[in-house]
Amino acid sequence: MSGVIVTGPPKAELKDVDALAGFGVATVSEAMGRTGLLGPGIRPVQQGVRVAGTAVTVLSWPGDNLMIHAAVEQCGEGDILVVTTTSPCTDGLFGELFATALKQRGVRGVVMNTGIRDTQELRDMGFPAWSRAVSAQGTVKATGGSVNVPVAIDGQVVHPGDVILADDDGVVVVPRGRARETVEKAEAREAKEAATRAAFLDGQLGLDRYRLRETLVRLGVVYKSYDEYVDDERGRDGNARDDRGGARRDGEPS
Repeated sequence: MSGVIVTGPPKAELKDVDALAGFGVATVSEAMGRTGLLGPGIRPVQQGVRVAGTAVTVLSWPGDNLMIHAAVEQCGEGDILVVTTTSPCTDGLFGELFATALKQRGVRGVVMNTGIRDTQELRDMGFPAWSRAVSAQGTVKATGGSVNVPVAIDGQVVHPGDVILADDDGVVVVPRGRARETVEKAEAREAKEAATRAAFLDGQLGLDRYRLRETLVRLGVVYKSYDEYVDDERGRDGNARDDRGGARRDGEPS
C-alpha cells in the first residue's frame, strides 16, 4: 500500500472550533439535522471531558502504526488526531508515548477507529482519547498509508481541517465549511432547550409542549381505564390476568 502525506490543508476557524466546544455532541448533531456522528462504537477512555479541534486524519494498514508517526509531524496547536485503517482493526495502535509527543505539540486529543492502549496513563496525563476498542496488542511499522486525506468512519467522511467534537456521548464531525453555521444553529437549539427545561420545571408535560396529544389521536392511540382494558382483553381472548400476573380462565375463582 502506497500513500501520501498532505501538508498544510485548510482548517476551520479556531474561534468557531472553540465555540463548538461549548455544546454537547448530541446538540451539535441535532443542529446539523442529526448527522455527523461517528457511531456508537467509538467510546471515551475517560469521563467528564469534552474537546473540540481540527482534524488531522490518518489512514493506516491494520496492525501498523507507521503513519501515526508520520502524522505527528503534521499536527499542531488545536488539532485532534483521527485514525482509521483500511480494514477493521482493534489492535492498540496508539498509547502513552504518542500522546506525550502530541500533547507537546498542542494537540487536544485523539479519535481512534481502532484499538488504543495505556488508557490509565492517558487519563493520568490528561490526554483525551476515544477509541473503538481497548487492546494491549502491539503493532508494527512496516506499511505505507496516508495523512490528511478524507477518511470514512461509520459512514461519515472526515476531511482534514473539519471540526471534531467529542464528549461522553461520542464523537461528531462538523464539515469545515459549516462550522460557523453550526455554531449559530447550536446556539438556537440550546436556547430552545433552555425554555423547554424551564417549562418542565414548572410542571408542563412534553405531551402538551410538543403538542403530542394530537399525534396520539392521529395515530389512533386511545386512553382506557384499567378496568376497561381488562374487560376488553377478556372479550378478545377469553382470558384475563389476576393482579398477580397469573392467567385464569373465565369462571375460575379470582
